Amino acid sequence: MKKCAIFAGGDVPERNTEWLLRMLDETDLIICADCGYNHAKRLGIVPNIIVGDFDSYTDELPSGIEILQSVPDKDDTDTLMAVKHAIELGYSNIDLYGGIGGTRFEHSFANIQTMIYAYQQGCTLNMYGDSDLMIQGADDGDVIYRNRGKGVYMSVFALSESVGIDYLRGVKYPLEDYCMVQSFPIGVSNEITGETAKLRINNGLALIIITNK
Repeated sequence: MKKCAIFAGGDVPERNTEWLLRMLDETDLIICADCGYNHAKRLGIVPNIIVGDFDSYTDELPSGIEILQSVPDKDDTDTLMAVKHAIELGYSNIDLYGGIGGTRFEHSFANIQTMIYAYQQGCTLNMYGDSDLMIQGADDGDVIYRNRGKGVYMSVFALSESVGIDYLRGVKYPLEDYCMVQSFPIGVSNEITGETAKLRINNGLALIIITNK
């Protein structure tokens, strides 16, 4: 399956550089969304495409790279533009870096909504930063989340009004036959105690966040 990487303008921790470069070795297409191009420059990466209205990236744009420039007054965020373009090009496996953090929380929240959009298009969109963010739905069956070391937390949040959980196992506070609702964050910071945690959902849509202590 072809993979696309997108750089947005949030945080891309420098301590993850070696791991990130390994991930990019397995990537077929790299898109930068506006000032996400700053991350590519820092990492010495030449993207295939740069998209945006360029209200946050104001330096000279590089030559020899496809530039898709929009007007500032638009409905889509720069990151959503990048995701839509990746999908148009036939990519259904997308990694988003710099999608969370930064000084604009609203952009982090908008990128979570972008994850939902991609999921509804039949695509897998994961966000990576200080935490890893994924979406899981009923059609995904059993999903295994690996324990990457001591003090790894798995948070599960209801994105839909409710999420039916068949089971959540391999964590300090397991759940069985449970209805999770949007208005109660019972799934926050559940430590993975085994080598893996396993989650099965029978209805709804959940946001999964994996964080090292």
